[in-house]
Amino acid sequence: MEPRPRSFYILSAFFALFILFLYGPTITIGILSFQGEGGGLTFPMRGVSLYWFYDLFEQQAVGDIWGSFRRSFVLGLMVMVVTVVVSVMGGLAFRRKFPGSNILFYLIITSLVIPSILISLGVGLLFSQSGLNVHWSTSGFGAQLTWTLPFGLLIMFAVFNRFDKSYEEAARDLGATPWQTLRHVVLPIIAPSLIGVALFGFTLSYDEFARTLLTAGSYNTLPLEIYGMTTNVTSPVLYALGTLTTVFSLFIIGIFLCIALTTNRRRARQDSDAGKGEV
Repeated sequence: MEPRPRSFYILSAFFALFILFLYGPTITIGILSFQGEGGGLTFPMRGVSLYWFYDLFEQQAVGDIWGSFRRSFVLGLMVMVVTVVVSVMGGLAFRRKFPGSNILFYLIITSLVIPSILISLGVGLLFSQSGLNVHWSTSGFGAQLTWTLPFGLLIMFAVFNRFDKSYEEAARDLGATPWQTLRHVVLPIIAPSLIGVALFGFTLSYDEFARTLLTAGSYNTLPLEIYGMTTNVTSPVLYALGTLTTVFSLFIIGIFLCIALTTNRRRARQDSDAGKGEV
């Protein structure tokens, strides 16, 4: 076995430092959240316990943390559903050239390069000047869609660029209507990608701060509530909240991954059964 070149170890060390830089702050917060009752916000730790997690679950210990969590969760689900539906519809529409398609594409992408705080300010002003209620479920919902929809559409564009149209042609040859072709052929094939779009939509909404700052109205979402806590909470309860939020995010990602794996296995089984039937 040939020895590895020196560049391999140099690049490996660089990659390890990158991973440490990426996840080090999260790991540090997780460690500090397990301090004892007399613990502070910095090292060294003063004991090890679950005290701050218990303290977090006391409503009076922090502000409207559980209300903000529910709002972020509901808002994330709303954004996820709309992002998936609109992304699929947009991906299907852009499969064929139509007048103004290039201009529309660049308009969609533009929202990714405009500073998020300007989007938040613009949407908030639009609602207030129009006499509409500035609320997390209306203006906040619209502002977050300007962030999630471009990602969802870009994913669907890539999916449909690789999509084999012969499956649709075969379905039509067998007498399937356009709706039947979409429901029984197209959607099952792109189902794993739809799960990815849903994951993007939910996670990007769940932790979005800048585009919600001026559009949430008088009720905070979870990122806004955590930001407010940094100005008046000086105990590790803030770290306990960060740890639970991280665990919840990983849990959601795990659920989506399990769904994607289950979908892929079911599709592979169906393809295998179809191949055996042909034989």
